Amino acid sequence: MNELFFGDLAPLFSVPALIGTGFFLVRLVLMLGLGDGLDLHADDGAGFDLDHGDSGAAFKILSLQAISAFLMGFGWGGIGAYRGWGMPVVLSVPVGFAFGGVMMWILAKLLRWISRMQSSGTVDISSSLLQEGTVYAAIPARGSGKGVVRVVVDDRLRYYNAVSDGDEIDSRTKVLITEVSSDENTVTVTRLEGGS
Repeated sequence: MNELFFGDLAPLFSVPALIGTGFFLVRLVLMLGLGDGLDLHADDGAGFDLDHGDSGAAFKILSLQAISAFLMGFGWGGIGAYRGWGMPVVLSVPVGFAFGGVMMWILAKLLRWISRMQSSGTVDISSSLLQEGTVYAAIPARGSGKGVVRVVVDDRLRYYNAVSDGDEIDSRTKVLITEVSSDENTVTVTRLEGGS
């Protein structure tokens, strides 16, 4: 097995194949929500600005996905040609490039198909009025800044910028949404009695 992937010039193909496949599997686990048990955020209460319209982040992820798809296709296609079909490296490299291009094309088609199937997922912020939620990032005292609250609205978990109507509210505290401001995508919350 070691000779198959790392003998002769095989690392030219096996290293990109393993990197691309590894990145793809990590993204797949995170997309399926299997990484939800991992606490990957830094909850320092410094204030979050939840701007849901950042297309730059989506472009970066798409680019990383496209690169990983290409590396996967190039690596596995190239090693298949080099080791499986016994082709010389000079011919295996173009085969790898062809497989990488095909993988990128398949990824683009899949993403386009998935985006057509999705609904906008937009929930009107006013639907959260008088809903109970949990503080995600600590909310400073009134007039001192914003925190983040998470609330289930129409069976969907939503995160909103939040301000307190009084004292500071620590994370993981149960709160009630008393006001909404669609202009700033912000809710005003009050601590629930007995909420900790």
